Amino acid sequence: MVSMPPDVVLATSALAGLDQLWQRGRSFLGTRYAILGGAMSWVSEHNLVAAISNAGGFGVLACGSLNADQLSAEIAATEALTEKPFGVNLITMHPDLDRLIAVCLEYSVGHVVLAGGLPSGQAIKRLKDNGSRVLAFAPSLGVAKRLVRQGVDALIIEGAEAGGHIGPVATSVLAQEILPAVQAVPVFVAGGIGRGEAILSYLEMGAAGCQLGTRFVCAYESVAHAAFKKAFIRASARDAVPTTQLDPELPVIPVRALVNNGSRRFVQAQREVSARFRGGQISLEQAQLEIELFWAGALKRAVLDGDVENGSLMAGQSVGMVTREQATADIVAELVAQAVDALDRRRQTEAP
Repeated sequence: MVSMPPDVVLATSALAGLDQLWQRGRSFLGTRYAILGGAMSWVSEHNLVAAISNAGGFGVLACGSLNADQLSAEIAATEALTEKPFGVNLITMHPDLDRLIAVCLEYSVGHVVLAGGLPSGQAIKRLKDNGSRVLAFAPSLGVAKRLVRQGVDALIIEGAEAGGHIGPVATSVLAQEILPAVQAVPVFVAGGIGRGEAILSYLEMGAAGCQLGTRFVCAYESVAHAAFKKAFIRASARDAVPTTQLDPELPVIPVRALVNNGSRRFVQAQREVSARFRGGQISLEQAQLEIELFWAGALKRAVLDGDVENGSLMAGQSVGMVTREQATADIVAELVAQAVDALDRRRQTEAP
């Protein structure tokens, strides 16, 4: 009988240990690794989503402002590229949400992420009654408990370090607040995660897995424009900053992005929308929708057209850890290796 060297035994043990730590998330998603791809509008389309799922993670299509026909085409295109599980992210304030849900049900989408606001009990029930598992974002412990009571199957807690629309609380604080208190459903952690060591730390705190978005923007399979990717590769963590709310009567969810002319233009756009809202020309809902449409258009110009001066460069603070283009499979493998190595190093120090 040939025995393995001690370092090989420890490394194998560490991989098994990692598998055990995120077993709940793996089972829930049906994947090799409990790594979700963040749903980034115009970036998380069928090519990148399928690549993440094929690499062992869980890709999530970003519906964003797509209409029902466009979403249907994206789901079909993803299915053509992968046989692995993937999900769809729907924005709750989308004016045609009911039809988008119907599209997901037509394709028997296994997991639907409801984002951009608190989902209605009706939307949750409709999805669950038709076989989909529902995930929703919890920005606080109170909201987390409410969502669990409403019947969501899993939660995502995303901290202020994330890119795009963000809440006010840091990922590390949300994790400390929510993970020990919510045991009934799997909880995935997101926001500012760029390395496997961070994934491991949240798993050890009780997370079922982690979601990463910014880390995948510069994947080869990402359709983001070369100029958009170059802006990410050049950026540091401090370059990704949140927008500010100008009008206290017009709630505007902060958006974290790299500073450019586009972010400065948003300040003026916010002033104009606020003036029309206060003048009674548009309702609060219409004002908020205009703000969302501004971001959707600005992001599209940057991601697809490469207008990195006037478009929106939504990015999380983990952007400083994006240093080059890589294959999606290599990014996932690197994250897993970092987590395994961290666990292995600890076990080596603990070994007699």
